[in-house]
Amino acid sequence: MIEHVSELDPKQFLGIPLALIGAGLLAFGAQYQSRGLNKVERIVGESAGSGLSWAHIRSLLTRPSWVVGTVLLGLAVLFQIGSLALSPLIIVQPIGVAGLIITSILNSRMSGVHLGKRVRASLGLAVLGIVAFVTIAAFTARDQPVTDAKLMTILVTYGIVLVIAFALFLAFRHRGFALMYIVGAGVLYGFVATFAKAVIGRLQQGEFEWLTWVCVAALLVGALLGMVFVQNAYSSGPPDLVVAGLTVIDPIVAVLIGIVVLHEAAGAPAWAVVAYALSGVVAVIGVVGLARFHPQAGGAIAEIPAPAGGAEASPE
Repeated sequence: MIEHVSELDPKQFLGIPLALIGAGLLAFGAQYQSRGLNKVERIVGESAGSGLSWAHIRSLLTRPSWVVGTVLLGLAVLFQIGSLALSPLIIVQPIGVAGLIITSILNSRMSGVHLGKRVRASLGLAVLGIVAFVTIAAFTARDQPVTDAKLMTILVTYGIVLVIAFALFLAFRHRGFALMYIVGAGVLYGFVATFAKAVIGRLQQGEFEWLTWVCVAALLVGALLGMVFVQNAYSSGPPDLVVAGLTVIDPIVAVLIGIVVLHEAAGAPAWAVVAYALSGVVAVIGVVGLARFHPQAGGAIAEIPAPAGGAEASPE
């Protein structure tokens, strides 16, 4: 352990506070977007759990709360990119779990929903798993050169995932299945973060060529499809469940790619690799528990009737 600490580049710790700020912006952005979507569902008189319609999309673009949430999420992305430029992917990506804590508190206070013992225990497991992972990764991970072979491996894997994501969306879009949307968005955003790290790495290496542009295109496609999944997830489940999935599944995917493909943990001792796996399992158990025990999971929002005349009671 001492050997690995002595090899650390102090600069890689600078990405951690940027990632924390991004996590906070993610939490508030998710809350505002969820609030805006719920209001739009009442106006349109149709749940978005079975897929966003053009009426939903048009109304969302005029909702101040949804627009504010989108802006906050955009800022969160900028801070995340900054953190990725300074630190290895497997260190900063899991820090988004801080957003889970903030979102859970916000949603509980704003909705008046009491979080029971099983929900709090699940939340604790998710946080514990990610905190343990980040702590170990901070002292064992290293940035590595991003080669053409690594980019091709990521792109091929992403292509397979993209086909599966489209197939699942077409098959389940009318069922309002929150966990499916959350898992899909988490996997896609995990690849988005990976592509962002790869593009940043190529820029730092002075190797921005056609393969890097393909990664930029793949990043944009993943971000767009992930956003669609997230909006549908908001309609099928509470925002803290959505953020829980994103802040655990997203980093697990990114971390797996960071370890297996980008070799960021190439110098890590065997015990650290085992600890990565165990902490990841603990985090996943926490998210599954949230999906199972959360009092708002299961489309309760979709059952709220639209107000008479289609008017809102609040200007928000």
